[in-house]
Amino acid sequence: MAKKAFALRLDEAMLSALQRFADDEFRSINGQIEYLLHEALKKSGRLPVTKKADADPDNGAGS
Repeated sequence: MAKKAFALRLDEAMLSALQRFADDEFRSINGQIEYLLHEALKKSGRLPVTKKADADPDNGAGS
């Protein structure tokens, strides 16, 4: 799966909270954001599970 970079602007409080959350989960901030987005999309039914890699976001999520 190809990944595309883009800028994301967050206020300092949100960035700090994300950093603590990522640290607790042993992920990078980028990996944590990807994980959270994946889970939200899956929960809303907007992300069909088609491959094993999709079913396990920790598998190559870019931590």
